[in-house]
Amino acid sequence: MSEQNNQAEKVKGDQTNPALEQNQSEKPMSFIGMVMLTGFIGGLIWSSIAYLCYYFSFTKLEPNIIFEPWAVGDWRERWIGIILSILAYGIISIGVALVYYGVLRKFKSMWVGAGYGIVLFFTVFLLLRPLFPSIKSFAAIDYHTLITSLCIYILYGVFIGYSISYEENELRHEEQKQKSGEMAR
Repeated sequence: MSEQNNQAEKVKGDQTNPALEQNQSEKPMSFIGMVMLTGFIGGLIWSSIAYLCYYFSFTKLEPNIIFEPWAVGDWRERWIGIILSILAYGIISIGVALVYYGVLRKFKSMWVGAGYGIVLFFTVFLLLRPLFPSIKSFAAIDYHTLITSLCIYILYGVFIGYSISYEENELRHEEQKQKSGEMAR
């Protein structure tokens, strides 16, 4: 019996010892860190989907056109070019997510994210087109490529927008809960 009491006291003592790893809680990620991670993951996912669309001939635009203004050589067409371009889209997407965070994070609707995706589509296909010679003018691009690209941009915008807006609203809700809990005391 005394041995059981000693073990119970030892376990109880271990639970109150903050130095033990099991008693330490993980510190939550900062909101900006979450936004950056969301952007990176979104860039990886949606550029990978764009590669699949290119592979299955839904679009004629190769997603590795991101290297077109800077890279020379045929390595862009090989597996290393594919991997590096997907990573490059992930890195660029961090900036895209930070812009959404700075401007549109307060909106709750998924339609704001879809609109953001449409704005990104027109930014790339109209404003940035001179940087990428592979992107033809709107009149010269076939409608399969336009529709597929527009859909990918819309879904990407919804992914970024909804993820960031959801977390922003959850954070505001928690702050309001804490304030109301403090005021009730």
